[in-house]
Amino acid sequence: MADSAGIQQGSPAIGAAGLVPAAPGAAGTEGSGAAGGSARIAVKKAQLRSSPRPKKLEKLGVYSSCKAEGACKCNGWKSQNPPPTPPRTDQQSNAVNLQDPCRSCSHTLGDHVTHLENVSEDEMNRLLGIVLDVEYLYTCVHKEEDADTKQVYFSLFKLLRKSILQMGKPTLEAQESPPFEKPSIEQGVNNFVQYKFSHLPCKERQTIMELAKMFLNQINYWQLETPSQRRQRVTNDDAAGYKANYTRWLCYCNVPQFCDSLPRYETAQIFGRTLLRSVFTVMRKQLLEQARQEKDKLPPEKRTLILTHFPKFLSMLEEEVYSHNSPIWCHEFLVAASGGQIPIHTVVPGLPVTRPLHYSTSPASMEPASCGSVSPARKTAPVLETNPGEKRKPSEPLHHEENKRPRVVGDIPMELISEVMATITDPAAIPETSLLTAHSARDEAARIEERRGVIEFHVIGNSLNQKPNKRILMWLVGLQNVFSHQLPRMPKEYITRLVFDPKHKTLSLIKDGRVIGGICFRMFPSQGFTEIVFCAVTSNEQVKGYGTHLMNHLKEYHIKHEILNFLTYADEYAIGYFKKQGFSKDIKVPKAKYVGYIKDYEGATLMGCELNPSIPYTEFSVIIKKQKEIIKKLIERKQAQIRKVYPGLSCFKEGVRQIPIESIPGIRKQHAINGLFQRLIFIYSRYSLLFSGETGWKPLSKGKELRDPDQLYSALKNILQHVKSHQNAWPFMEPVKKTDAPGYYQVIRFPMDLKTMSERLKSRYYTTRKLFMADMQRIFTNCREYNPPESEYYKCANLLEKFFYTKIKEAGLIEK
Repeated sequence: MADSAGIQQGSPAIGAAGLVPAAPGAAGTEGSGAAGGSARIAVKKAQLRSSPRPKKLEKLGVYSSCKAEGACKCNGWKSQNPPPTPPRTDQQSNAVNLQDPCRSCSHTLGDHVTHLENVSEDEMNRLLGIVLDVEYLYTCVHKEEDADTKQVYFSLFKLLRKSILQMGKPTLEAQESPPFEKPSIEQGVNNFVQYKFSHLPCKERQTIMELAKMFLNQINYWQLETPSQRRQRVTNDDAAGYKANYTRWLCYCNVPQFCDSLPRYETAQIFGRTLLRSVFTVMRKQLLEQARQEKDKLPPEKRTLILTHFPKFLSMLEEEVYSHNSPIWCHEFLVAASGGQIPIHTVVPGLPVTRPLHYSTSPASMEPASCGSVSPARKTAPVLETNPGEKRKPSEPLHHEENKRPRVVGDIPMELISEVMATITDPAAIPETSLLTAHSARDEAARIEERRGVIEFHVIGNSLNQKPNKRILMWLVGLQNVFSHQLPRMPKEYITRLVFDPKHKTLSLIKDGRVIGGICFRMFPSQGFTEIVFCAVTSNEQVKGYGTHLMNHLKEYHIKHEILNFLTYADEYAIGYFKKQGFSKDIKVPKAKYVGYIKDYEGATLMGCELNPSIPYTEFSVIIKKQKEIIKKLIERKQAQIRKVYPGLSCFKEGVRQIPIESIPGIRKQHAINGLFQRLIFIYSRYSLLFSGETGWKPLSKGKELRDPDQLYSALKNILQHVKSHQNAWPFMEPVKKTDAPGYYQVIRFPMDLKTMSERLKSRYYTTRKLFMADMQRIFTNCREYNPPESEYYKCANLLEKFFYTKIKEAGLIEK
């Protein structure tokens, strides 16, 4: 309850320096003051309970009504010689005499405590604990400035006072008793962990377990802002609902931390989604800010967990907290997902640092069957599928053996990435940007609207076997109207026939309950492709990113159904749109697969798109933007290092005639920094180009980039074999051994050799020629950095480099 162990439980929630629960009346203060106040109460109770029995009777007599004959109305004994305020430490306590008269009614102390003569010592100690809690609440009432909080303190004060008079146990009289909402926050977080991370291995699960416990611990000891403070910050909020929850929180969670005579509950166990929504945004911001400010105080083993994994965990949880369709808040979640109840805090897996693309998953097997926020048409018509863009679990099989690829160690230390990520994921560290800036992704505004519940996406279709659903039929009619209006050259009867054809489905975009766009398609699972028939957004809702977001949801839907190719006939007005969505005239599907299956259109261009199952398309631009921000931060750090000014050389004044060039301060370090700096600049320019132009990507050079992975692999393999067979390749065949070159790995931070390149090539790491060329160039750069120009190794590097670029030109990968 209010003992020191309970206080310490909340204090280290963020590593070694977390929030300490604030005592009532402390106005949300943090630190030793709150913990000290609770400790002082515990010490006072221990001292009073160890006092002689007459001293205890005197203390209880102050709060006991007079029992003398004559119906005395005195409600508590008052000493003739009250102690000074504040009490003096040097003053000796007088012996207690039960015959001392009361200053108010003149009856003796014994007349006030006659009902306590036969009371056991344990019961008397319990009543004394209530007495000290009453005195503490009396102080809180007078110190508290907020009217709502003061009213709650006064109500609790009267309740405890009444309990002493009646010698009963304090019971809060309320219309509702805990829990106030189901599922609770604790259960919701548990569902979230089961929903998102149950597929991960045990070791990573342990990491998430720590994150979930950390978050729940913070919730249990979080100081809620008063209703008046919240009204000043949030104007369009349910003020009455928040005030009710605030009052419950004070009575059942906050005050009982320090007044242990009241029953105490954990915040996360008796409150649910409503309270969490009201505090999550502020709580997340403050936690990340505190972690960033106190990162140097964190123990090393906790630093990565808190600075890297915890922000990701909070971001993913935030989506589920504010999403209207999240299944984690449904009562039937656990029964549907796992067949029974699972223990709290046992299903939390780690956030894999090496797979940042899989931030959120929503497997179809876990879709709720009866959530109120899910479309009501779901029960009556199985052809309605909500949330079509749900992202896959990372554990789902990836094509091309993507999941078997070994992790490739990058050039940038993980510690540096973690440190930069702590600033990127902190909302306070990133300035707000307009959705209409030139560098915003096309679907950013639509994605934000979907998260806020402004728009919804549903895959719907007509059915001849199910009872007609009014809502689905209304949406289908709306889609037919949108397609007819936006595609005037397409016969209206033809559009109607395909939209209502049971073999066709339509991904519908719903805003304010009405259809504003959609993509009509037909799936051919046996042939491995889907034909897109119609794609349109109503004219007054265009240029908002809806078209891009629609296509991204369609891609996610098809990856979930293991169909990885789109085909469509685009007219001259639609070619630009489809190019932006990754379509091209280079059709990957063999002609024999689609001839006779898809409809031919005169004057239209056949275009295709191949999907990558490892990309979460609906979040792809967010991930790219975050990666670009990381690279930008790294560039800024490297620029600061490049600008470093070293002191002048003083050795020449002492008679030294010459010194080795590498002994000049900063020469070697500057060379390494320049190399990494140029690499970061190259990557950043790639990210910048990703958001520019109609097609979204423009090559930096005119070299031939082989688009077929097998052709690229063969070309690079042939070049690497020639390089390894060259007479000057012998120094670079294997990784440098520490015994052969002491101190090599202190100078060369990013080593590379031909054996490592062979392994990378075999694992299909080199998806572009530039990756291959960058690794090869690193071999030569490292050699020249470590060895003097007159060495044999230096000369071998120059000759082999010249031979390598000759072979690259012969292969046509760069211009001759």
